[in-house]
Amino acid sequence: MRTLSILLAGTSMLVSGAAFAQDAQTVAPAPAADEGSSEENQIVVIGRGETRQVQQISASDIAELAAGTSPLKAIEKLPSVNFQSADPFGAYEWAQRVSIRGFNQNQLGFTLDGIPLGDASYGNVNGLHISRAVSSENVGEVRVSQGAGSIGTQATNNLGGTIEFFSRDPSDQFGVHAEGTYGSENTVRLFGRIESGDIGGGVKAYASYVYSDMDKWKGWGSQRTNQANGKIVAPVADGVRLVGTISYSDRRENDYQDLSLGMINHFGYKWDNISNDYALAVRLADIANNIDNVNNSTGAPGADGLSDITGLAPSNPAAGKVFPAPFQTIDDAYFNAAGLRRDWIGSFGVEGETGGLNFALKGYYHNNHGQGLWYTPYVGSPGAGASPISIRTTEYDMDRKGVFGHTGGQFGEHNDVTVGFWYERNDFQQARRFYALSSRTEVTRDSLDFQSNPFATQWDFDYATDTFQYYVQDKLTFGDLTLNLGWKGFKVKDKASPNVSGGLASGEIDVTDWFQPTAGFNYKIGGGAELFGGFSQVTRAFVASATTGPFATTQAGFNALLSGSTRLKPEQSDTYELGGRLRSGPFTGSLAGYYVNFRNRLLGVTTGAGIVGNPVTLQNVGDVRSIGFEATGDLRLGSGFGAFVSYSYNDSTYRDDVRNAAGALLAATRGKTVVDAPKHLLKGELTYDLGGFNARIGANYMSKRYFTYTNDQSVGGRVLVDATLGYKFDLGGHDLEIQANATNLFDKKYVSTIGTNGFGNSGDNMTLMVGAPQQFFVTLKAGF
Repeated sequence: MRTLSILLAGTSMLVSGAAFAQDAQTVAPAPAADEGSSEENQIVVIGRGETRQVQQISASDIAELAAGTSPLKAIEKLPSVNFQSADPFGAYEWAQRVSIRGFNQNQLGFTLDGIPLGDASYGNVNGLHISRAVSSENVGEVRVSQGAGSIGTQATNNLGGTIEFFSRDPSDQFGVHAEGTYGSENTVRLFGRIESGDIGGGVKAYASYVYSDMDKWKGWGSQRTNQANGKIVAPVADGVRLVGTISYSDRRENDYQDLSLGMINHFGYKWDNISNDYALAVRLADIANNIDNVNNSTGAPGADGLSDITGLAPSNPAAGKVFPAPFQTIDDAYFNAAGLRRDWIGSFGVEGETGGLNFALKGYYHNNHGQGLWYTPYVGSPGAGASPISIRTTEYDMDRKGVFGHTGGQFGEHNDVTVGFWYERNDFQQARRFYALSSRTEVTRDSLDFQSNPFATQWDFDYATDTFQYYVQDKLTFGDLTLNLGWKGFKVKDKASPNVSGGLASGEIDVTDWFQPTAGFNYKIGGGAELFGGFSQVTRAFVASATTGPFATTQAGFNALLSGSTRLKPEQSDTYELGGRLRSGPFTGSLAGYYVNFRNRLLGVTTGAGIVGNPVTLQNVGDVRSIGFEATGDLRLGSGFGAFVSYSYNDSTYRDDVRNAAGALLAATRGKTVVDAPKHLLKGELTYDLGGFNARIGANYMSKRYFTYTNDQSVGGRVLVDATLGYKFDLGGHDLEIQANATNLFDKKYVSTIGTNGFGNSGDNMTLMVGAPQQFFVTLKAGF
């Protein structure tokens, strides 16, 4: 389903990490190894020498998961990372959610090779999901900063940390790598990559292609992907190289039905859209039309803003006014819904070090065309004999162009200074349109096709966002003590221009904060142990769209945000962090605690069912405080065995009640736990890799989560177990491997994602997704 969600912060808490960042790089810098130690076979690389909490996972770690698994799901083992999705691969975008220390994904920074990916929301207005930006087989490394992250990250929303992805470099040798996967729900995934090898002077490249198709695990429909990646590197001087990347993605997904707790109890975990029964969907729409013209608990006539449109399908009195069992309302199941996204993204730049200076300069371009489809019974199709259902879309067209870079080097005995910048122009068009279904007896439009020839446009806006960001940092080294000092600043200007206003806001708004300081330290105390800590202050910019941010309201509401006591303020956070790391023999571990004050929390609350898409009013609703700690341990046991465990405790609470501009109480939230912020996360895995055999079993525990601001509704804790078993054949220089994966090994029934339709003050809501059941997959990998 496509809907207007509850916006921006408020949906979670902010917790920034203290420390400071390394230089912004276009390739992932390898952490410095302790003398005489090796990171081979280490499950997670813990950021030694860093002045902030940071961990990395490698391509080999991702490769042990089921083929096609999102790299976001791969990092869920890390402390304080809460990842959820409704599919076994973590790739279904409508239900894909990641939070860190209670911050939701809209408050995290995401980049690929330094290219900004935006805020990772479903209807992403300033980027794209990592699963569309690069195939998981081409991810070389993922770096997670649980705090505010690197100040050099190309992001203006990283209140709660950064997740930086780095694509693998081409191989030095010519080769071909191919993978084929088959498994539950008729899953078929084919991947191929050809490596040029060194074709002279160090120039090398690769090109890859992925085809993936699978049935939904419940209901009816498909989730399909076609994706291509390419990368080339070319040395131009000693220590200097050119790097170019290009990616294409065409993703088409049928949606799962959003559920409430009441629906789960009434219909069961496998309840879904009725996409196999168009006649039933038409009958339900007819009945709803007969019940006071769709005047039920979820909205009234004209809720879509189309009450003035004439010639829509008439009601059918013969259908009656009683829903057939087990249906109780028109919102219990819709006919179908889907998400379609087509993306091109490319980059070209130079990076390296010469004359004592390190530098990088990269330009990028991203084009996106997308539609979110919902077969709505609230607006019928026009014309005689037409369906009482139409297709409602939210449509996206994006052109982003940007450039970023940095330069720096050693100045004097102690100072390593770096300065960097980022500029982006984002031209984004978003529209809400309706398409007719001309028949009552057959489906005349395919849910996985881009729609054309609408009969109505509810609203259509052009949004322009200009972003300029800079940073300055100084790394000072005094023997075993390292200090990082610096700041970043930005100006983000948003403009909305209506083609069809539909009652939504237009105008301009900006966020300017030229000084966001950060400071951190790292002190080596000997014996492989070190202490680290620091402070960060971060501001979050607004976004420009009709479905999230300050423009997602009426013109009067927007005007009120710009003046007087109700003037909108950007969210900010102050974060303090202190911790230690230890590497001793086969053991590597870390322990960190943090305190965060999150100010000017923004909240937008809808009226009516989320799917209807009524405008919201955005306002500052007070502060959030977060206190927590996290522990990580990695142990290489010998004889091919390894173990990893992480534990996180997070106490995130609202510090104020929610009141309207007149001071009237809307929600008694003071002292309540932040939504989707579990207090306890415990993850662990055992691995084995020796003599060609490899095996892994991992368990993931999460405690209770609330999905209302007043904490009157929650979902219980759960433990999930995944497993991997594989064997690599020795064929004299050729690679052949067979790998079996089991997800949700013990077939746990549970609620996975919460907040798919936003969060309400109280009461049950259709904003939950249930997790995929036990599933099995087999992958054959070959290369030469």
